[in-house]
Amino acid sequence: MPTAAANKKRKADAPAEEIEDPEHQTLEYINLTTHTGHFGSKPIKMNWGAETPQERGPVIATVKHGGQRNAIGAHSGGYCIYTALAVAAGELNPSHIPNLAQTAPVYEFGPFPSWKNPKSIVTIDPWGHDVVSAFAPYYEKGYDIRPTIAVTKAHIDFPEVKDAIRLGRVVPDGTILMEHGQTMVTKAAIEPVWYLPGVAERFGCSEATLRQALFKETNMMYPELLTRTDIKLFLPPIGGMTVYIWGNPGTIADPNVPLTVRVHDECNGSVTVRVHDECNGSDVFGSDICTCRPYLAHAIEECIKGAQNGGNGVVVYYRKEGRALGEVTKYLVYNMRKRAEGGDLASEYFNCTHRVAGITDTRFQAMMPDALHWLGITKIDRFISMSDMKYDAIVNSGIEIIERVPIPPELVPADAQVEIAAKVFVGYHGGDKYSVTEEDLKKVKGRS
Repeated sequence: MPTAAANKKRKADAPAEEIEDPEHQTLEYINLTTHTGHFGSKPIKMNWGAETPQERGPVIATVKHGGQRNAIGAHSGGYCIYTALAVAAGELNPSHIPNLAQTAPVYEFGPFPSWKNPKSIVTIDPWGHDVVSAFAPYYEKGYDIRPTIAVTKAHIDFPEVKDAIRLGRVVPDGTILMEHGQTMVTKAAIEPVWYLPGVAERFGCSEATLRQALFKETNMMYPELLTRTDIKLFLPPIGGMTVYIWGNPGTIADPNVPLTVRVHDECNGSVTVRVHDECNGSDVFGSDICTCRPYLAHAIEECIKGAQNGGNGVVVYYRKEGRALGEVTKYLVYNMRKRAEGGDLASEYFNCTHRVAGITDTRFQAMMPDALHWLGITKIDRFISMSDMKYDAIVNSGIEIIERVPIPPELVPADAQVEIAAKVFVGYHGGDKYSVTEEDLKKVKGRS
């Protein structure tokens, strides 16, 4: 955990007098800075992956410093539209600057070596939770710099944990798990900040190709993607992620402490992790057509056990509803599956998605490991996941995985057998729990 002395050193790296005064733009006068070199266009420096936050520079993406912005897009992802509505309705003063006096993170992560590698993290601002301290000279000058990460503590009350207590699978200890089933966690909300050259490299395309695709597929909402190639950061209008941590966050990055990861068994001093992609129907409302909530519940239970045995539990929850195709697309696919001639067959599981969306999955797990690198993770002892895509992405990012653990078969709902069979057949890791042949695939059928 960074010390007060370390924070003071950060502040001293760049005295306020060496930083350019901020401009202050109002809604009454808007200076368009659409093109590079346009009068009034002078973005604050951004040296992604620099050794210190002062050498790198802050993310400037508020409307108050138009010509000094070094990021395309707006804070809060898609919620920025609601901010605009609040301003239009006269409910929010557009000149408001957040009071961050009592908002410091309950735990200060890092810095880790991965923060200083421009290739390790390209979708998160690693200093996003510590902007008040890391960029203090800019605040002294009057810049409006917004956190893109917030770290707090919480009590989690998950019904399946109470069932686990009743069945004797977990035992309350009064520290990690309370008598009535509540668990104590540290959690971090993270908004995406994309470093476009790094994102392009992850996808094996040029930065120009990426910018053009983003511009076209957002119906030309962001012309600066094409005209301001000097600005390398993009705050996309998408959901972010939340990291939930059971146990001491300070031991997560220690490679000598065993780490178990579930991307959604006794764990002596291990860290249990699930990287989970949002599924509102199952996670919140208990729909049994998929394994999402059972995966999540299993992960939470294993995280509790790991933390009680001296390790940590980590769940990274991504807002990628319907494999990032969206909930409307997902429900259209459900209808096609259930109305298909011959019924809801596992052999047609992925084909139905492709017929509706033109692709089976747009989560693109190549960006997923960034959250693990932000936590400083370099080794995972137990990866509780069946996904080959998530496994490959994590290993290819430089994180070692020792063991992969599939979801217990008894946790899979009856109607979700279609999903499991289809996924195992195409390459999901079944271990010694699952094995699906082509003949088996044809026999698995969900309810109509």
